[in-house]
Amino acid sequence: MNSKHILIIDDNDMNVRLISFVLTSEGYQVHSAGDATAAMAAIARQVPDLILMDLQLPGLSGLELTRRLKADPKTRGALIIAITAYAMIGDESKARAAGCDGYLTKPIDTSTIGGVIGSYLSKAASDQPSIAGT
Repeated sequence: MNSKHILIIDDNDMNVRLISFVLTSEGYQVHSAGDATAAMAAIARQVPDLILMDLQLPGLSGLELTRRLKADPKTRGALIIAITAYAMIGDESKARAAGCDGYLTKPIDTSTIGGVIGSYLSKAASDQPSIAGT
């Protein structure tokens, strides 16, 4: 079983259920939140290894939530992958400027999302400095 913890932050229940089903099938531990307030509560309980962040959240936007998470020493190490249905020119650069580590457009391809998430997590693990003697 995969021990990686993923938090999906998206206000569209159908998207959450679909992505959760696929990632759970891949062995990930998956939780979700429908807005920034619920996301912050979930993150306070456990900082995820990876966050799938909808950019169009009600209330506080996904971009602003990303900025806040990346500014906080407790959460800055979490990978944040932006997901959006409204991909416009310049949106990816805005997401990356806010601190997103990746960018995906909706609809999410259910046949590849597990591999994409695995690639992000593997790259992040290989980017971590090794500790001598371990």
